[in-house]
Amino acid sequence: MNAGSPEPEKLEKSREAMVDECRRAERLGIEMYNFHPGSTVGKCGREECMKTIAETIDYVVERTESIVMVLETMAGQGNSIGGKFEELQMIISLVKDKNRVGVCLDTCHVYAAGYDLRNQYEEVMRSFGEVIGWKYLKALHLNDSKGDLGSNLDRHEHIGQGKLGKETFRRMMRDERLDGIPWILETPEGKYPEEMMMLYGME
Repeated sequence: MNAGSPEPEKLEKSREAMVDECRRAERLGIEMYNFHPGSTVGKCGREECMKTIAETIDYVVERTESIVMVLETMAGQGNSIGGKFEELQMIISLVKDKNRVGVCLDTCHVYAAGYDLRNQYEEVMRSFGEVIGWKYLKALHLNDSKGDLGSNLDRHEHIGQGKLGKETFRRMMRDERLDGIPWILETPEGKYPEEMMMLYGME
């Protein structure tokens, strides 16, 4: 699916698929729908793509009851939208119902996009609050990063074994601004119990 597709047929199919998924999610009692914002696929400008993504969110919201559409931060690769906080802010600014939209911060993605969570944690978080707004933070995806800062590589690593390091996640576990929202561990399979125990031990 591509919520920002410049190709009418693909955009229509993407929107219908999203509506179908969100309606099923609502029947299951799921409150949020996380998705990758979209891509220009090299066939339109970035601002045009962001406008289309906002229109897609409006399209889904108008056809569902209550589910919140959650834009995921991206690693900034290729033609994808969402590698910069400003891009997500622009999409949100264009959405009609601000109560039905939010952001999921993916630690690997933002680091790969050039936001230095490891060495400038507070600065990055302050930027998120100033550019997007804390009220829009709806979820976190926890991943260490195999790629370097600004590499644009979406390569997840086990907590503490990548470029972000344990201290970054220790800061997150102690950050009260992140309380009360879902945290989703998205590291490679095989060490989920150990990683969760390690994270809880950081509080």
